[in-house]
Amino acid sequence: MRYINKTDLFIVVKNSGRIMIGIGILCLIPIIVDLIYLEFNFMGFIIPSLISIVLGFACIKSFDKYSSKKMRLKHGMIISALAWLWASIIGGLVMVMAGDLSIVTGIFESMSALTGSGITMCSNVEILPHSILFFRALEQWVGGLGIIVMIVAILTRPGTSSSRLYQSEAREEKLKPSIKATLKHTIRIYLIYTTAGIILYLIAGMPIFDSICNTFTTISTGGMSIKNANIGYYQNDLIYFISMILMILGATSFLVHYRVIKTRGKSLIEDLQFKVMITVIAIVTLLLYFLSNIVPIELLFTVVSAATTTGASIHGAEVMAGWPSFVLICIMGLMLVGGSSGSTVGAIKLSRIIIFFKGIYKHIREILSPEGRVLTIKVSNTRITEKAVGDVGNYITLYMICILITWALFCLYGHDPFKSLFDTISIQGNVGLSLGEINFGLEDPLKIISIFNMWTGRLEIYPVLITLRAFFEVFKR
Repeated sequence: MRYINKTDLFIVVKNSGRIMIGIGILCLIPIIVDLIYLEFNFMGFIIPSLISIVLGFACIKSFDKYSSKKMRLKHGMIISALAWLWASIIGGLVMVMAGDLSIVTGIFESMSALTGSGITMCSNVEILPHSILFFRALEQWVGGLGIIVMIVAILTRPGTSSSRLYQSEAREEKLKPSIKATLKHTIRIYLIYTTAGIILYLIAGMPIFDSICNTFTTISTGGMSIKNANIGYYQNDLIYFISMILMILGATSFLVHYRVIKTRGKSLIEDLQFKVMITVIAIVTLLLYFLSNIVPIELLFTVVSAATTTGASIHGAEVMAGWPSFVLICIMGLMLVGGSSGSTVGAIKLSRIIIFFKGIYKHIREILSPEGRVLTIKVSNTRITEKAVGDVGNYITLYMICILITWALFCLYGHDPFKSLFDTISIQGNVGLSLGEINFGLEDPLKIISIFNMWTGRLEIYPVLITLRAFFEVFKR
């Protein structure tokens, strides 16, 4: 049975046009930084931008007659998957032209920034032009909310198409009845926290350029720094604490943030995901503090960074690789789980983990209970259906399969099994912490599979699988 026809493809192409235009505009913003620092790399931004904008207009004009066609969720998911891939390719061209990287490395760097994975292929980021450093930070900031979310909020009209595109990035929470209004309030909250982060970093003594870039990368839980030593470069405990606050804010649901003022802070205290996240951070930090000799502030920072999937660090991969194996296994567990759904984080997310374990507990109770008794699952006073529990189990299984395949390929190429597992979990969860297996010397086939992991991790797998199935049907004919 065929699920994708010619009309479906034309709907996808037509509605991808605005996204491509938005991506092109995004590439023009760093030219301001380029001119301020007199680096004269602006053609490296203009050419990829023009390619995306011109092709975007061509898609809109060529398939304008399909504007009246109703967009379904499958269309939204394919558009979303292709948008992230296209943004990474265009961003990769910028990295090639303005940053002097190879095409595969450039696309890896761009995908890593956009998805908030935060692992860099550059052995010395401090020699990169300021415009490229700002571009990577901007990609993370935009990617934190989602490329589609940003562009839909600015360039599209309210309606079914906006709703479908919003859902395609694995977002369902609504701050307002209208998707358009929800997006505007979400961006407003994001801007407030971003502004606050920049001001706090400035107060702590960080230079203005560093403050902007580090706020962009931290509030978005991206973690790709402008310094080789990451946040550890500053050797400032106040900066560490500000970073941890921003990471936790970024890992908390925007719905909770929106309700904070109205509820006088109760929404934050009462949110199950937030309570679990803070509890896990506290317990793991205390446990590892008593079982290791790691400096407390460095340990807490790393635990928060892992739990929020930020990937910011105080020490490099060489130092972390020397930590006790038990500590690294705990960090891997945190990287698998991640923070709240409806936030900027990657990984499996706390809501799924909570539902998964509640489903297991329900199954145990069913076996022990009298025959015929009906048991239900509730999370935050919301009833969870059997289908939802099954969907969570399916997703976690797919997620672990992606990790297993990539880990096996790293081992096939002769990489250290333990370090490879750590780095594989990191890229699949869009985290960014690394033990050094993923670096500028990584083989191109592994760079490509890592790009795929980051792509699927950010889109939560299904949009990518649906897109691959659609292309399979097209080429099958």
